[in-house]
Parts: sequence; structure tokens; C-alpha cells
Amino acid sequence: MGLSIWHILLFALVVILLFGTSKLKNLGKDLGGAIKDFKDSVNHDEKLEPTSSQQIKDVRSLEVNKEKIN
Repeated sequence: MGLSIWHILLFALVVILLFGTSKLKNLGKDLGGAIKDFKDSVNHDEKLEPTSSQQIKDVRSLEVNKEKIN
């Protein structure tokens, strides 16, 4: 036994009557903003942390520069 379209519509109607459309709209905005902020922070963290191969290249370039100076 699954949910029919009438069950879903009845549930949506009860939720709208309990909370009102303005609260549901604000909830949707807040949830969307939270998801966007989370994605931005994850992308920002990935840009700040170099990959291990990048770290190895940086160390090798420092070693080469030291040899050129000496």
C-alpha cells in the first residue's frame, strides 16, 4: 500500500493550514540559503588546501631554488 496523490495533497493542505504560506516561504528561503552557504564553504576550503601533488611540487621547487642559490 503506497501513498496516492490524494494522501499527498491532504498532507500538504494540513501543513499549509498549520503553518501558513508565509512561514513555509521563509522556511524554504532559509533552507536554500543554508545549502548555498554550505556549498560555498566547501568550495572555499577546497581552494585553500593544496593537493598533496601540489605540495610535492612546491617542495621540489624550493629545493631547486636552494641549489641555484648555493
